Amino acid sequence: MTIDDILGISSPEDFDRAAMEVFRRQAAECAPYREYLRLIGTEASGVAGVERIPFLPIELFKTHRVYCADCGEPEALFTSSATGGEGPSRHYISRLDDYDRTCTRGFELFYGPAGGVSLYALLPSYLEREGSSLVRMADGLIRRGRGGGFYLRDHARLLAEMAADWGPKILLGVSYALLDLAEEIAARGEKLPAGTTVMETGGMKGRRGEMPVERMHAILGEAFGVTDIHSEYGMAELMSQAYSAGGGVFRTPPWMRVAVRSLADPFDVRYAGDGGSRGGLNIADLANLHSCAFVQTQDVGRVAADGSFTLHGRVARSDIRGCNLLVQ
Repeated sequence: MTIDDILGISSPEDFDRAAMEVFRRQAAECAPYREYLRLIGTEASGVAGVERIPFLPIELFKTHRVYCADCGEPEALFTSSATGGEGPSRHYISRLDDYDRTCTRGFELFYGPAGGVSLYALLPSYLEREGSSLVRMADGLIRRGRGGGFYLRDHARLLAEMAADWGPKILLGVSYALLDLAEEIAARGEKLPAGTTVMETGGMKGRRGEMPVERMHAILGEAFGVTDIHSEYGMAELMSQAYSAGGGVFRTPPWMRVAVRSLADPFDVRYAGDGGSRGGLNIADLANLHSCAFVQTQDVGRVAADGSFTLHGRVARSDIRGCNLLVQ
């Protein structure tokens, strides 16, 4: 199976068939996943359907080389920001072109052709370190787009270049950087240029106190003069991103599926529900062909019947149960 096969998925049936093929291969070729399956007593040949595929705790990306033996030497290494005091996650990428194509295809499903949009990236904390998957994604969209660029803390240049851009544009920023810009604009009594979509990527990165996302979006919307704040959801351990067009409701591309697991029993996993079940989020990202496509994250949220999901924080250490105890 190739990345072309994955990006060509267009139906739940396509996803199910591809997921089973990816699972069987990774159960054999990805050593940490193979060992994890052994520890929890799962035989790959006995997994009869997608709903039974186990998810690998994301902590293993910090302690193991989660990479398939049949992929050759990786071209790149993405690392997490490691703001929680622990070491960073390490995600080895077989081919950067596969990552670039996956990001672009996912973006275009929600926002149309990348060539029709300018992307202005306000990502200071990501630009200040190497190995950021978000910077790689933004760089690809900037190169394929109408214009835009990266901005550390040069708000004056950012605003001037956005004002001169009369076409569709996206201001993509980490949360604390967008709040800094919002305060500066509010102090001037200005607004962003018409036609701007504001998209936050989450995370205060220790630069500001945490606040409810609804309050943050309200502050940004008032300061920037926009009705809805869009959001991007991704992480170093994944190849794909989910997007929200407002209200904190995220939707995924067809090759990505989110499930919710019980915090009391991590093996109690449901791919879709009525939105009432709150739990840890598991993500099946089939574009992770080279590592492990089935990742048990530390995010908490709800998954609706249509597969969309909302975020509600992070798993507390006191909530970790079951299979996580195997990861030491």
